Amino acid sequence: MSPANNQDTSVWCPRVTVACVIAQGDRYLMVEEDVLGRVAYNQPAGHLDPGETLASAAVREAMEETGWRVELDCLVGVTQWLSPEHGEQVLRFSFAGRAVEHDPERTLDDGIRRAVWLRRDEIAALGDRLRSPLILQSIDAWLDGVRLPLSTVGSLLPGVVA
Repeated sequence: MSPANNQDTSVWCPRVTVACVIAQGDRYLMVEEDVLGRVAYNQPAGHLDPGETLASAAVREAMEETGWRVELDCLVGVTQWLSPEHGEQVLRFSFAGRAVEHDPERTLDDGIRRAVWLRRDEIAALGDRLRSPLILQSIDAWLDGVRLPLSTVGSLLPGVVA
């Protein structure tokens, strides 16, 4: 183990990310962002921070990237994926929920141009401008009725209520 961070460097760990499928009618909340010199589209998504639950990370990322406060209803899937962007494996937890309140004055995360509401066909038409294939996969799982209880993912972190 490395004494500096108390982690065993011989254990491989994927990047853990969270994402949100947030629907209003037939439209889904998306973000337009600058990624490696190009404009890409993604769901509100990001990395799990130390000490936070998966669900709280998803809610935080939605607020930081879109200005929308969301409430999660369910988990729609967990996917392992090899990102061509950085060549590392990602373990993505996709949640679904609803938009509750918008703060149009909120400054969005660096690199985020704007939040947009798009239909599934408009999202599919973006083709290679989609940040990953996980976007349509999670929307389609939600459309197919996949609804795992939020209790599917728990936390035993000290002082954290799952």
